[in-house]
Amino acid sequence: MIHLTSDAVKELKRLGKYRQEDLKQCRLRIGVQPGCCAGFSYSLSFDTAMDHDDIAIDSEEIAVVINRQDLNTLDGLTIDYSEDLMGGAFRFLNPNAFNTSDCGNSFSLPSADSSS
Repeated sequence: MIHLTSDAVKELKRLGKYRQEDLKQCRLRIGVQPGCCAGFSYSLSFDTAMDHDDIAIDSEEIAVVINRQDLNTLDGLTIDYSEDLMGGAFRFLNPNAFNTSDCGNSFSLPSADSSS
């Protein structure tokens, strides 16, 4: 399950209008990419296509799509949006992340050897 806060939904709708995306036909694609300072980073984009490995999830008025291979990593993820003196940004709260960078967009996962 992926949760979008009301502030995240509001910002996604604003961005959709700004980009002239029809959010009734478009989905928010959430993904995980290798790289960045902690090992992995989140990706967000609007997408109209679905691949055979994708899973569609309805989350607070926004249709979400994720690749099946990212499902375990993103399960339980909460995405928020907030603004401060440095600007606005999406914030990620991931219960599966082992370590999150200071920027909040980069994280590591527990390694398979950490159980020993």
